[in-house]
Amino acid sequence: MHNELLPVMLGADLNCYNIARAFHERYGVRSQAFGQYPIGATQYTRILDFTAVPGLDMPEVAKSTLLDFAKKNRDKTLIAFGCTDLYVELLSMLKSELGEYYVIPYADYELIKELTDKNKFYTLCRQLGVPYPAMVAVAPDEEIEIPFAYPVIIKPAVSSEYWKHEFEGMKKVWCAENEREAHEIIGKIRASGYNERIIIQDRIPGDDTFMYVLTAYCDKNAKVRMMCLGHVLLEEHTPKGLGNHAAIITEPNPQLMDRFRTLLEKVGFTGYANFDIKHDSRDDSFRAFEINVRLGRSNYYVTAAGNNVAEYIVHDYLEGGFADGDGCKLSENEIYWRYIPDKIVYKYSPPALTEKVRTLKKKGCAFSSMRYKPDLRLNPRRLAFICMHELRHVGKYKKYYKK
Repeated sequence: MHNELLPVMLGADLNCYNIARAFHERYGVRSQAFGQYPIGATQYTRILDFTAVPGLDMPEVAKSTLLDFAKKNRDKTLIAFGCTDLYVELLSMLKSELGEYYVIPYADYELIKELTDKNKFYTLCRQLGVPYPAMVAVAPDEEIEIPFAYPVIIKPAVSSEYWKHEFEGMKKVWCAENEREAHEIIGKIRASGYNERIIIQDRIPGDDTFMYVLTAYCDKNAKVRMMCLGHVLLEEHTPKGLGNHAAIITEPNPQLMDRFRTLLEKVGFTGYANFDIKHDSRDDSFRAFEINVRLGRSNYYVTAAGNNVAEYIVHDYLEGGFADGDGCKLSENEIYWRYIPDKIVYKYSPPALTEKVRTLKKKGCAFSSMRYKPDLRLNPRRLAFICMHELRHVGKYKKYYKK
């Protein structure tokens, strides 16, 4: 059966490559990816095929693309993945129409829409006792009243809608030092055509190393079966990449994991979920920033820690699934994962953490998403791209990382 597996991804970024790599490592299969345009992370690779489809973010285009591909591959077991929030929403929305042809391991559309609205997510956190930053959600034409001090973080409540309205100077997350800047930023966002709520949030002190990422797999019966926590060393700092994880060390924290396990099971979530969390040194709390209703783009840290992300899906949907007594694996393996050159991590991370990185490297517990030997062997174009990609990151951190 495993030889007949064919993972199909909507998207072409690092998330897509990480999923394809997990399937290739575990089952030796090649994946298919569709995206609106090529992205470097999935170019010149031997582990997936990419096809550009203009307008793929439109439901009718996504549906026809996936149905046409399925009809040409009737002898395969197709598993569909969305590599961005928008594509996950599309797959969930089209589940009844595509379910005859694809395994679609995502929650119902209504639940996904609720959880990916940050305002509604914070309401859920409040109901379940999960800490989150102090915030207000501002609707269009609503006055801005902030019950906490500047500086503040500004971001869209619904990211999938925000990215549909690109504009010059667009950022993933904004920071306003005062009221004037806050009004200017919100004005730019509204002028783009984005009409959902905008989140204004207390800026929790602390650099990238105060951030954590938690990935969980919830089986088709809404039971959490695996959780893996990563301590972030560095994030990206380009305007559109701000907050994307660039280097992580995994570490266990059962108490923190259980808190989010309760949240996921309470709402009946299925599939992969990914939480961004920040440690607030002011009260020693861990505060939830958001949930991604999919694997995050840094998800290879989960596979590298011994929890192959492809294997959980295959076992759940194609091998009989989990028994009631299987429980939940709280990953304990410590590994170091990075998407950037080590020298950037050494330059910008605190000495105590860089020492830990060196120790894990000596133990053979260091991993890179892009440096996958079976994909690089006798593949000079892929190797050249990766070298140039990593070199460009040196310049990006020099330009954008103001510590």
